[in-house]
Amino acid sequence: MGGAGHGFSKETGVTGSSMGARQGAVVAAALVAVVAPRCITAAPLDLLAASETADDPAEKSGENWPGSAFFFARDAFDPVPGALRSEHVLGLDRVQAAPATAFRGLTALDSYRALHCLTSAIYYEAGSEPEDGQRAVAQVVLNRVRHPAWPKSICGVIYQGSERTDSRCQFTFSCDGSMTRLASIEGWVRARRIASQALAGLVYRPVGLATYYHSLAVRPDWAATMRPVAVIGAHIFYRPPGIEGTPAAFRISYPGRETQSGPSRPIWSIKPLPLDPIPAPTAPLPAPAPASRPPAPEAGLPQSDIRPEYRTSGRPLI
Repeated sequence: MGGAGHGFSKETGVTGSSMGARQGAVVAAALVAVVAPRCITAAPLDLLAASETADDPAEKSGENWPGSAFFFARDAFDPVPGALRSEHVLGLDRVQAAPATAFRGLTALDSYRALHCLTSAIYYEAGSEPEDGQRAVAQVVLNRVRHPAWPKSICGVIYQGSERTDSRCQFTFSCDGSMTRLASIEGWVRARRIASQALAGLVYRPVGLATYYHSLAVRPDWAATMRPVAVIGAHIFYRPPGIEGTPAAFRISYPGRETQSGPSRPIWSIKPLPLDPIPAPTAPLPAPAPASRPPAPEAGLPQSDIRPEYRTSGRPLI
């Protein structure tokens, strides 16, 4: 965990090696992504850079991975002049970085909960990412805290919708069972360090004021309504269009109160069946006829041939 981003060539590191060697590296990276799609880090950006150096930029057999069609689509990733572009970051828009803000809890318990929740989001959302990918996820969480459209606490933002049972929570790890997986010590320590730095006011500038992201392996419907900001590691980051994506919208001050430290209890959509109603009391049954006088036979029915002393056998006494 945490080392999957190492070993990939930088964009400026493409040399005059043979075409066969370069294609071999592309195929190897793509196979890694196919086998472990949750661990995609810098591979998509490297494959994109490699395709730009080839004569034919079209996608070839063996170069695909979950979400690769989006990368090879014409004009899918046209970097904006002046936008950041590095080993793990492909800037798609000019961004204005969030202001440097320290997120301090009102009490030691509030601070602990904020750190624990943010560490969990970083680890389970981007545990196999390079540090760029993890810092980007942390910045999105803090951006949401300062936006009026989301809860005003770090844990509230991270576990929003975690009570749902249809896996449509805001951060998938909080409601899909990912947290039952035991965290690695090395990966957790790194995620905690990045969370601590973000809470202390260290801003990750490449994502700007982004409040949305998704994995390269999916293409949600809401993505078409957002402004893409950057591709960082295995995620694409977005900001809302219009005034909701401008600095004026991020006006909420962090109150410092954290009232939860983990996912909410699930709310099941199937309601239990109502209990059977208690029957209303009825009038007491009439006393049975004396044994010596059997009940009169109904009209049209044959006479009973049971002896008179046994005809009332089995009737309740009260």
